[in-house]
Amino acid sequence: MTAFAKLMAVLMVPFTVQADLSGSAFAGVAVGAAIFVIALYVFMLRKLKANAKPAQTAGPTTTPTFSDTELERYARHIVMREIGGAGQKKLKNGRVLVIGAGGLGAPALQYLAAAGVGTIGVIDDDTVENTNLQRQVIHQDAAIGTPKVFSAQKMMLAQNPFITVQPYHRRLTVEIAQDLFQEYDIILEGSDNFETRYLANKTAVALGKPLVSGALSQWEGQISVFHPASAGPCYQCVFPQKPAEGVAPSCAQAGVFAPLPGVIGAMMAGEAMKIIIGAAAPMTGQMLVYDALYGETRTFTVKRRNDCEICGG
Repeated sequence: MTAFAKLMAVLMVPFTVQADLSGSAFAGVAVGAAIFVIALYVFMLRKLKANAKPAQTAGPTTTPTFSDTELERYARHIVMREIGGAGQKKLKNGRVLVIGAGGLGAPALQYLAAAGVGTIGVIDDDTVENTNLQRQVIHQDAAIGTPKVFSAQKMMLAQNPFITVQPYHRRLTVEIAQDLFQEYDIILEGSDNFETRYLANKTAVALGKPLVSGALSQWEGQISVFHPASAGPCYQCVFPQKPAEGVAPSCAQAGVFAPLPGVIGAMMAGEAMKIIIGAAAPMTGQMLVYDALYGETRTFTVKRRNDCEICGG
């Protein structure tokens, strides 16, 4: 029995009472109250659906509507003042590219999918290995040997079949970066090498796309939003050149605390969603550093450099 049917069954009680107390004032009041409650329920249900559906226009529209299942799924977003039905529609229309399906990409992809971001691209040339499973929680033991992008796609669609996942099983290169980035609104960079980070930054700046960047090692992670088009710095403003060999070892070399990628990756997804919704200020011009060993966070102001070879001048 549906919730509405149950409500109707309860509301029919006053009519039974009316049969026993025919002509009494109590019966009239009960019936009036029942009608009022039914009308209020129908009004609120229609209002909720209207908030999550696009306004009717004279011509065709590409803005998607929500099924009843999606309305229920995203209800905790829709009731939030800063998101609402309009914000959830923006998420469904959103297009986010995630570079890397590893430690940072795994939680970012999971939350973007669960939250209903409509189109999510993921590019990675790696395959799932046993050593990944300690922290890359989107992949399962049975996926060992499978390209990470296809493993991630399978899990994302299992979580939310109402989204589109575009997997690119290849490395990000100069030849494809610009064409690929043009298809998306926001870029999440969670790779494990500086060549990819600098390429992603250069391409995002050239196209005016916001770049949500995360990095981690051992117990410490960092996150920032680089977007010179919004008066913020670019990645190369803060890191003009890659560190000397051995100064910033990879996770394979130095190790990483298993929950740390989950913390930073989830925050990356949150920053991307805030940019799509436009409901709050993203971390443009700020860098947050989280120390999992001591449970401390520090936030630094990062500024654009006039002599930056990527965004300066």
